[in-house]
Amino acid sequence: MSDILGIYQPYFFPYLGYFQLIDLVDRFVIYDDVNYIKGGWINRNSILLNGAAHRINLGMNDPSPNKKINENEVSCDSFWRTKLLKTIEMNYRKAPYFSEAYPVIEDIINNQETNLATYMVYAYRKLCDYMDIKTELIISSSIEKDNSLKGQDKVIHICKLLGADTYCNSIGGTELYDKTVFRENGINLYFHSMDSDIAYPQFGKEFVPNLSIIDVMMFNSVEDIRKLLRRYTLV
Repeated sequence: MSDILGIYQPYFFPYLGYFQLIDLVDRFVIYDDVNYIKGGWINRNSILLNGAAHRINLGMNDPSPNKKINENEVSCDSFWRTKLLKTIEMNYRKAPYFSEAYPVIEDIINNQETNLATYMVYAYRKLCDYMDIKTELIISSSIEKDNSLKGQDKVIHICKLLGADTYCNSIGGTELYDKTVFRENGINLYFHSMDSDIAYPQFGKEFVPNLSIIDVMMFNSVEDIRKLLRRYTLV
């Protein structure tokens, strides 16, 4: 039986496709010991506001791309937490699953952990528990590996260290990873692509796609989320 591995940087309340990838693999490595990407999705995402995408942010202390993700810090300031929770509550309190989803989101946002990676791991565990995702989560920095390796070579190295014979990446990795090279190393490589026609009711207005998992949780039961998690193709 295949042992499927996924490896990805942690994002702030990532979109549905990210959790599809976590759900489909046996083990998921949270890439916390690579450089923080400024302007990426590590500290931000989008929720629904008046029928359009609205940016939300994780409060941080001087985030630096010259530091690893696990070397950056979440801000202790309560202001960003209060503001963010108020924004989420105001915009989703009439959503059908607000009462179930909001306490989980509130618990994550109010986590007082200052290490960015540890904060993210806590969030992932809470979100996976809520969506009944059983995948084992592994912290990259806990793996004894050759950190001088980069890109594809490092991914193959981690797969071998963990004994995985299959690696899954998002469809965006088709230009980064070569199936032939993986095969030569005894590893199958697949790319995950979320179905483009996924939609669900959002207050009866035109559907806004690719929002944070927060939006999915507010408008869908756990049973329906489980169905959405299977709406993808592997190539």
